[in-house]
Amino acid sequence: MASNKNRKPHAIMISLHLQGHIIPFVNLAIKLASKGFSVTFAHLEFVHHQISKSQFNSTDIDIFAQARSSGLDINYTTISDGFAVEFDRSTDLYVEAFLCRFPEKVDELVGKIMQSHSSAGSNFFLVSDTFSVWPAKIAEKYGLVDVSFWTEPALVFSLYYHLQLLRENGHVPVNGRRENVDYLPGIQSINTKDFMSYLQDSELTLLHKLIFQAFDTVKSADFILCNTVQELETEAISALKEKQPFYAIGPLFLGDLKKNPVARSLLPESNCTEWLNSRPAGSVLYVSFGSLAKTDKNVILEIAGGILLSQVNFIWVLRPGMVDSEGGGILPEGFEDRTRDRGLIVPWCTQNQVLMNPATGGFLTHCGWNSIVESIWACVPMICYPLFTDQITNRKLVVDDWKVGINLCDGASLTREEVAENIGVLMSGKRADELRQETKKVRETLQNALTEDGSSEKNFNCFVEDVKDEIERRCEKRI
Repeated sequence: MASNKNRKPHAIMISLHLQGHIIPFVNLAIKLASKGFSVTFAHLEFVHHQISKSQFNSTDIDIFAQARSSGLDINYTTISDGFAVEFDRSTDLYVEAFLCRFPEKVDELVGKIMQSHSSAGSNFFLVSDTFSVWPAKIAEKYGLVDVSFWTEPALVFSLYYHLQLLRENGHVPVNGRRENVDYLPGIQSINTKDFMSYLQDSELTLLHKLIFQAFDTVKSADFILCNTVQELETEAISALKEKQPFYAIGPLFLGDLKKNPVARSLLPESNCTEWLNSRPAGSVLYVSFGSLAKTDKNVILEIAGGILLSQVNFIWVLRPGMVDSEGGGILPEGFEDRTRDRGLIVPWCTQNQVLMNPATGGFLTHCGWNSIVESIWACVPMICYPLFTDQITNRKLVVDDWKVGINLCDGASLTREEVAENIGVLMSGKRADELRQETKKVRETLQNALTEDGSSEKNFNCFVEDVKDEIERRCEKRI
């Protein structure tokens, strides 16, 4: 009988439903398939519906069709979360259902996939988002290798991973205190003000329960993949590797998506290229707070005021629903007329195209991890205004550790004068030159990691061999 290792490993991938997780998850699927793996990729039904309608104006779409036609072995399916497509998934009711009922849906799907590919042998393994609470039970039931994919930096992973230690030392919940923490493995020192928002909160919600339960679950995973670069977070990664097999394989946004295009956006994307091409090099400030975060209308008003004072050229993504407005517009009266010759306001756009355009000279960002890595890759320094979750901790990496960005404001309040001043610092002058030089250095680190002999490529190849060996070991044990 031929060794089971000669058969292709088959990844069953079930993505989380948030935009910031979908992008790297899709790119990981492309990467695994490009290494010769079979992949069955599952989106939640409402995610499939939203992407298909946004990108193709149709719901009868296989988003991996072009990738498959290029020779990649990727099957695509959907999974129900038990709710109608139009249901509001920001409610506690949904979070509770996600905790209690969704694992049954996953169980049903995994069993169906394995049964339909029974002739392929037992070479399946499970790839799930680290924020999922169900992988350990599903993997155990079906005898699957359990791979957890963390889409954020290792620093954030480590803080969640050591939650119990932080609690024992009285640093979680933070409750507004500002203290340095220097006892976490692989983290020299971090102030509690830089903890993720879910560690700051004193009142625990269902969402907290989901996150904390997920990090209990991940401690039983066979392998952990992380969308970061080893050289950028060396100590944190080394400490985590002492606990579990942990592979820094980022940045994963660079999959061969031109050759194998895969729709990933939940919203229709405006093409800003023609407008950008009409602007001088480095003159445009790109402003976006990502796909999920909400902010106060006063924040928008102060940023608008700062843009007016600065006289900068700008593209501003004002996503529907990002401000809880009581009717009417969220911009100051007359703002669009006053900036018509130097500004472009869009509901959503193809961010990579904007950042890579030579006209873009700065990025006012909420500090989502994808945005940070994409901005560094484009050599565009950042102004940071984190809103919640990992964005607060990510800001520390950008401003304090890597020095590729500045803070939008120094205090709790935001003023248009401070916004205008920091836009000026970012876009021109000696400080701007220094930021660009540092961004180029970090970009080189990312680029080097992705070369054939780079750390991320080596780590990914190591994972490929390790997961094959583990699948083979389990098959031999069953025989």
